[in-house]
Amino acid sequence: MACPHVSSANLSKPGPSDPVYREDCTQCFDSIDDPAGLDVCLKCFNGGCPGDRNHAKLHSTSHGHPLVVNIRRTRKVIERDEPPLKMSKLAIAAETEADRYETKTTVKCLECGLDELDKEDPAIGPIVDSVMKANTFSQKEEVKAWEQEMTSCEHILTLQQDPPKQIESQDLGHCSKCDLKENLWLCLQCGALGCGRAQFGGVGGNSHALAHSQETGHGVAVKLGSITPEGTADVYCYTCDEERVDEELGAHLANWGILLSERQKTEKSLTEMQIEQNLRWEFSMTTEDGKELTPQFGPGLTGLKNLGNSCYLASIIQCLFDIPAFQERYGAGVGPLPDVLNPAQDLETQLRKIADGLLSGRYSKPESDITVSEHSPEVPHQKGLQPSMLKHLIGRGHAEFSTMRQQDAFELLQHVIKLITRSKHPSGLPDPTQSMRFVLEQRLQCLNCKKVRYSSNEQDSIFIDVPLEKLPAEEGEEPKYKPVTLKECLDNLTATEVVELGCTACSNKDGFSKRTLFKTFPEVLVVNARKMAVVNWVPVKVDVPVLVDDEPFALDSYLSKGQQPDEEALPEDEAAAASNVPAFVPNAEALAMLEGMGFPRVRCEKALHATGNSDANSAMEWLFAHMEDPDIDVPVSLGGDSGCASAADPEKLAMLESMGLGGPRAVKALKETNGDVERAIEWLFSHPDDGGAVDEEEAAAPADDKKGAGSAELPANFQLQSIVCHKGTSIHAGHYVAFIRKKLGEQTSWVLFNDEKVVKVEDVEEMKQFAYVYFFKRV
Repeated sequence: MACPHVSSANLSKPGPSDPVYREDCTQCFDSIDDPAGLDVCLKCFNGGCPGDRNHAKLHSTSHGHPLVVNIRRTRKVIERDEPPLKMSKLAIAAETEADRYETKTTVKCLECGLDELDKEDPAIGPIVDSVMKANTFSQKEEVKAWEQEMTSCEHILTLQQDPPKQIESQDLGHCSKCDLKENLWLCLQCGALGCGRAQFGGVGGNSHALAHSQETGHGVAVKLGSITPEGTADVYCYTCDEERVDEELGAHLANWGILLSERQKTEKSLTEMQIEQNLRWEFSMTTEDGKELTPQFGPGLTGLKNLGNSCYLASIIQCLFDIPAFQERYGAGVGPLPDVLNPAQDLETQLRKIADGLLSGRYSKPESDITVSEHSPEVPHQKGLQPSMLKHLIGRGHAEFSTMRQQDAFELLQHVIKLITRSKHPSGLPDPTQSMRFVLEQRLQCLNCKKVRYSSNEQDSIFIDVPLEKLPAEEGEEPKYKPVTLKECLDNLTATEVVELGCTACSNKDGFSKRTLFKTFPEVLVVNARKMAVVNWVPVKVDVPVLVDDEPFALDSYLSKGQQPDEEALPEDEAAAASNVPAFVPNAEALAMLEGMGFPRVRCEKALHATGNSDANSAMEWLFAHMEDPDIDVPVSLGGDSGCASAADPEKLAMLESMGLGGPRAVKALKETNGDVERAIEWLFSHPDDGGAVDEEEAAAPADDKKGAGSAELPANFQLQSIVCHKGTSIHAGHYVAFIRKKLGEQTSWVLFNDEKVVKVEDVEEMKQFAYVYFFKRV
């Protein structure tokens, strides 16, 4: 029987920009490796499962695309007769897909029910061939991850070198500013030699090459020990702050009398050190007596495959989908999936897909293609889900998360929360991030007239600055820091401080006392532990043990009592005046020092204000830790970030008006985004038809009568539920994993989620101390 749809389908080959979803279903994680394979639509190249869920048929019926190619792949069994080779370089292995898999394709018409259409038909054959040869999302991402595409830059291409001279060999032996003899970087413009930044594995560095670049403006340098006779080397552009490629390296070195043919590589390149470091960052997967930790399988125990520097995403996603609100919102029983043309580009669909993948247990099973032998005694782990579509969707349009570089896991968490909050939720379904929201209340009191002002700020997390106190150490030892308790950090967060503001009620300039406490508590409290020190003017993450109890603890003492009957409030206009920038007088000496370092004045004032207006060093550390804040260049305004919906901050309104986004719409945008200017701009562009009208009943209702974030009920007892841990000297490098408290049978145990590996751990005390993000649940 001939299929009538073949001649009328008007099929065309996928173009270079067309995504081809031929690895897994766009609505679940059923894939080409399952017995039923995967049906790829020959019209739009959507991937749909033909198994019991039959998302392929759903897509075909909804969109009138009946023709598909079914792809079924089976793994060839591998028996290891010799030890596996150690990874030694940053490259894609020569092994091809054909070496590892057997793949079978058949063409089907889902409307006619025909399962064996002629693949040689000229209307079908070329399309099927193109689909099979097209790169998929995950393939593109893996190539980017393993073969970093470094390019040149304008500073290298337009490099003007000083007149040639012969640099004597003895002058290439150590840094010109210190005695370091390795990690040496040669300025290609003037020939100056300086040591680099401290690197992984104990490689020393005092950043004299960076200091030279900042002093002279010379941007391009090469690492001497990395130069090979073939002309490869580590080339860094300090102006771009990126590793680069210099196509004319031989000529640039010859200007200083250095010949490539005479060079021998004596040190590891930055790439090799990164690979070695990523291997070294492997969290221990064995017990103290050397036995491998037992892999876990089942619902809620599914790993996520590393797509190449995507461990930051995997760790955060695992913790989020351990939260009951996320499980209830996106898990089984929510209702039918959205009917959209491209499910891979729909956030609701992809979050439901990841929830099904992680929580159902459907994909949590040992990978069975490796036969255990004396050379591979390991217990088989999971294959792991490949979250390519979700990663692409989350990162779309974002300068950092769209790249393959390692990212800050906490910044990703904030980004995901923002995306979910802004997304349109189906009728009757709540925003799961509401369980993480709470209100902080700030109390200001004039030190002279004692009048007070209370302001509220809705948040979804808190930052705790961890005190740094070095312990005595022997010469040459890595510095260690005095442990601190979580309570100490919370006490510091909520401590009373004095801020330099003028009071218009009494005209006194003695300042105000300021204290921030919780007005409400969330169901899930997210805490980001900032552990940063500045070493040679470079912010470096340090390991400070933060002691956290395993048992529930109370936060009752951190609940604000609100305005008391005997307290007199500052009049509204005077309270507003007390929060204006001009009333804040920055420390003149500290301000001059910060500006002398090149920081913009707005940032300097903001940093001094945030650190109590005390000294330049504290402010500088704050600046390094907040460089990526979206409002870093918004002038400081005490109480301006209150997020109070009752009135828009005039300064923020002025910013929007300067962009041509003023009027009632701007007021509503700030209200809808809790005073966040960046989100307000996005809201304005995504709501072009909203005239700015505010619901009168809602506007008239007191803030306390509106649906608030969190609860002020006591007791407020919290228990540590999960943590995201990081190993590495920078939050933008190294490795992230998650530890989550799980119910395993009749017992509650800690489980390590290390990408696709999911294992039960016996002792999590050390990891709790060095965690980067903590998730506490209210009990």
